[in-house]
Amino acid sequence: MKNSILTLLVLIVFSFTAFSQTEGKLVSKKTHFSIYSHTAAEDINANNYKSVGTLNTETGDIIFSVPMQSYEFEKSLMQKHYNSKKFLNTKQFPKSKLKGKITNLADVDFKNDGTYNINVEGDLTLHGETKKINEKATITVKGGSVVLNTKFNLTLADYAIAFKDGKPSTNIAKIIEITVVAEY
Repeated sequence: MKNSILTLLVLIVFSFTAFSQTEGKLVSKKTHFSIYSHTAAEDINANNYKSVGTLNTETGDIIFSVPMQSYEFEKSLMQKHYNSKKFLNTKQFPKSKLKGKITNLADVDFKNDGTYNINVEGDLTLHGETKKINEKATITVKGGSVVLNTKFNLTLADYAIAFKDGKPSTNIAKIIEITVVAEY
């Protein structure tokens, strides 16, 4: 009994120290990923508020982990198709991950309010495929809080998500728009 109580206390202390923000490392309090695609058949929108991100203000390292089954669609059938083996197969590939670095970190002053244009280079892993990315974003510092915003296009075929024929080939765009807003 004493051993299990001691173990529980050690785990509690570890969880507070392991997941607390350290100097220079910010953890997102609220992160919103959205996807949008347009085809002649219909527009597709989905939102994900379950993602977690870290930003190291000293090194410029950025990491996002996105649980793929947490995207919410307007129509339940869209959500079913999105998670299916024929599309993203979210059971086999439950997360996507971005691991990158701000290449122009010297242009950002995390101590002074302002909006700063940044460049992020790194690796994006989706559907079991990892590709290099190089995207633009903004960081807004205001009253001690930091917000990262970006919008970029993603070509599905680059991540082994492609339809050559049938209804999906006309109902799903080949390129989708990703929007990210992360509040630290």
